[in-house]
Amino acid sequence: MAAVLALSCKQAAAGFIAANPAFGANAANASSWLAGAHAGYNWQQGAAVFGFETDLQATHLNSSMSGGLTHNPAIVPLPASDFASTTALIEYYGTVRGRLGWTAGQWMFFGTAGAAYGNVELSSTFSTLGLRTFAQTSEPKIGWVVGAGFEYLLRPNLMLSLGYQYVDLGRIGISSTTTRISGPSSVTLGQAATVHAQFQTVMAGMSWRFAPEGSSSPWAGGYAGGHGGGAWGNNTAATYASSQFTPSDMRLKRDIALLARRDDGLGVYSFKYVWSENVYVGVMAQEVALLYPDAVRRDDLTGYMAVNYTRLGLQPMSLP
Repeated sequence: MAAVLALSCKQAAAGFIAANPAFGANAANASSWLAGAHAGYNWQQGAAVFGFETDLQATHLNSSMSGGLTHNPAIVPLPASDFASTTALIEYYGTVRGRLGWTAGQWMFFGTAGAAYGNVELSSTFSTLGLRTFAQTSEPKIGWVVGAGFEYLLRPNLMLSLGYQYVDLGRIGISSTTTRISGPSSVTLGQAATVHAQFQTVMAGMSWRFAPEGSSSPWAGGYAGGHGGGAWGNNTAATYASSQFTPSDMRLKRDIALLARRDDGLGVYSFKYVWSENVYVGVMAQEVALLYPDAVRRDDLTGYMAVNYTRLGLQPMSLP
């Protein structure tokens, strides 16, 4: 029986690289349609045209990503229950801008700049070893916009336009952590996600001009219309981290027997905890502290040490 148990322990030590918590990172951006309406007012002095414009448009700029996870060692496939998913969404934005243009016959070329506003949503989920952490936020944001374009006076009261905008609504971020005690181990998950709500648009539009009575300036007066086009950007990034600390202080163990040594000199042992009759296979924190001090955590109250098995590419095991 002793020989069989020793063989089983050696097999367990050889297959020690299983069921570690996952970790990783991912990034994404998006492209989308947009459609909206605009209105403004122009003044004209000679070939120069200056005024203001406001617009509001719907879009679905959805930066969505999933996956990007691995674990130690990477050659072991991830369980289907391990996943990560992060999404950043902008569903509308608007601007209030000044405009300055120069006319050439029926054409007007303009630059524009001002304030932008919109709502930015960000959510993220990370799950491994049956443990899940989730975070989300939805924030109204105010930023800035610059752009350029041209208009063509198709008829005295009908204008066609093509414009470009660069919009920056700033950044938002979320993070979350969760911890669970599983047997003798403590598993902690953490995640952090950020989105830079920065994007570019190209829009074609049509406007109806309301010329002031008696005005001889072809571009002066108020106007309103609609437009449509596309948007791209909304860069999003996320990191997913995990750690698995297991009480590994040799002062908490008994019936300790060396099974094997790794190439780095770290011993793999069978043992029982002082409070249990179960047989486990694992490492001794005192040895790990000499080779990998960053993989060891010491309890401030008791002084006992625990080991981050994920950092070692190992997983504590129990034997029947």
